[in-house]
Amino acid sequence: MSYSITGRRVLITGGTGSFGQTMVRRLLDRGVGEVRVFSRDEAKQDTMRRLLGDERVRYHVGDVRDYDSVRRASRGIDHIFHAAALKQVPSCEFFPLEAVRTNIVGSANVVEAAERNGVGSVVVLSTDKAVHPVNAMGMSKALMEKVAQAHARNNPHSATTVSCVRYGNVMYSRGSVIPLFIEQIKAGRAPTVTDPAMTRFLMSLSESVELVEHAFGHARPGDIFIRKAAACTIGDLAEAVCHLFDVPAKLDLIGVRHGEKQDETLASREELARAEDFGDFLRVPLDARDLNYALYVSEGGLGDPPPVDFNSGNAPRLGVPEIVDLLKTLPEIRAELALRDPVLSC
Repeated sequence: MSYSITGRRVLITGGTGSFGQTMVRRLLDRGVGEVRVFSRDEAKQDTMRRLLGDERVRYHVGDVRDYDSVRRASRGIDHIFHAAALKQVPSCEFFPLEAVRTNIVGSANVVEAAERNGVGSVVVLSTDKAVHPVNAMGMSKALMEKVAQAHARNNPHSATTVSCVRYGNVMYSRGSVIPLFIEQIKAGRAPTVTDPAMTRFLMSLSESVELVEHAFGHARPGDIFIRKAAACTIGDLAEAVCHLFDVPAKLDLIGVRHGEKQDETLASREELARAEDFGDFLRVPLDARDLNYALYVSEGGLGDPPPVDFNSGNAPRLGVPEIVDLLKTLPEIRAELALRDPVLSC
């Protein structure tokens, strides 16, 4: 990390989720002064409280849809990681207004409360589904990014830096496909696959946290940070999970669900044209032009973008053996394998 978190006070919205719990533990290890976990699920907060047993973690019951509850939770806070969201593509297709209220209006509430309370920085978590979106979840996340960038455009002298991070599928996060495959295999069923040729980016929870930390340490107002990632087909991912659990790689094809894309995109060709390369990360800076477009047409600023987007169809592709090796690095996978064979945990 290129910044010091020692003694700082941090708020994590959606803090009981997969990312939130990983981030809380990371901050505690780094000497944070206080972490406020903000979510609407008091049962998960109670479970988390008992598991962590750390007095530096404070729990706030509330909903990002309610501005006043966000404003109260963010008083005296130095930094905010905004992870609260509706993330399931099919459910957002059936209830798009709920995605609007949480992912767009809720994010605007977080940004506004941060500005009101003088929070130093806000990092909001986005998704590859926000690029060329075809589903309600991706559309709401795309507008969430626009909310963050509009704050930077309209408040150039603000003491609050608002930036975004964008990443693909986080392996073994709640609601993701890998734990579903394992649950089905343990029940003696074949993994259900929508389309074996469908591709997705792969990222671990720890890598998603590192991306957020990178943004925290390097962001300028309105930046979008992207972590480069490899991809695989859903069919190969299911086959790799079957291999790990020593079952035949027989798949149950169920067809594409509501709002799903064949490939996902981490960065559009237009974004790549102005992105800065940080090795493992890309920074897409804010387009800070005002509405006087004639100035830029007459003085320059036009250029040809790269020929293609950075998507899971043209990203480095992992085969089954490589996916198996990657899955073995996940603590959750190792724990599941150890239950089947204790020798594997040694």
